[in-house]
Amino acid sequence: MNTHETPVLTEAELKLLQALVYQECGMHFDDRRTPFLQDRLQRRLKECHLDSFYSYYRLLISKDGKQELSALVENLTVNETSFFRNKAQLELFQKDSLDDLLRRKTERRDFSIRIWSAGCSTGQEPYTLAMLMADALSYYYLRHAVPFESPVPKPLIPAPWRVEILASDINYSVLRAAQEGSYSEHRMGGVDYGYRLRYFDKVGDRYAIKKAVKELVHFDFHNLKTEYLPQRNDMIFCRNVMMYFDEAEQKRLVEKFYRCLNPQGYMFVGHAESLLGLTDKFQMVHRNSGTAYQRVEVKM
Repeated sequence: MNTHETPVLTEAELKLLQALVYQECGMHFDDRRTPFLQDRLQRRLKECHLDSFYSYYRLLISKDGKQELSALVENLTVNETSFFRNKAQLELFQKDSLDDLLRRKTERRDFSIRIWSAGCSTGQEPYTLAMLMADALSYYYLRHAVPFESPVPKPLIPAPWRVEILASDINYSVLRAAQEGSYSEHRMGGVDYGYRLRYFDKVGDRYAIKKAVKELVHFDFHNLKTEYLPQRNDMIFCRNVMMYFDEAEQKRLVEKFYRCLNPQGYMFVGHAESLLGLTDKFQMVHRNSGTAYQRVEVKM
């Protein structure tokens, strides 16, 4: 074959590869997004020095193809993220949902909070949540004195509260960047001076997340297609991830999220996403253009 020729992706090969990707991670490529899939497949084919898409498909389903399948999935995820993204929703999270959660937890003398950021990309979302949590708990502590001596220097999360933020993604390379927690000036758009001062260290021309904030966040690899997902979460953020899935896969995912949440837990999805029409197990909470969904408890 002439090395300058680009192999043609036939309809049959496209269908095989679409089905394989769907089966592996639930991503659905409709007609609108097929050109993007074709472009990414061309790139991987070139990278693997193969001369047909069918031989690429054979590689992906072979025993030695796991690593390439993982590389393909990484190439298919668009890791667009930023600090303090969708401010109206984060305000709802901090001022309404969190306040409701802290009140219920205090009544039960349960001082542990667990939040899951699903599809965390390069880490801006979970770190944003950690900063907002630290602020909210300091403020809550001032309003509701708890009979615990606060150590000096004051910890980021006041006693007796314990906060765990689990952040997961299907893409290993973005997880490595997230764990690093170091961002360029360009990536810091949306982070005001006060937050930069309190939660970041300036290292050269970059901003590094402070150790105390990092310690609240635990990064892990997760494929939302599987059943083994983090349980007993008080809140789940899964923003701009469901749009990759078709309706059947979205319904399955929402059902899983319902099971992964504690009673009356909250779910936050992307600005252009909605749970309406997918489930009746969540009720919508709406404040000043911010939207969340609260788990509905079935009365026995």
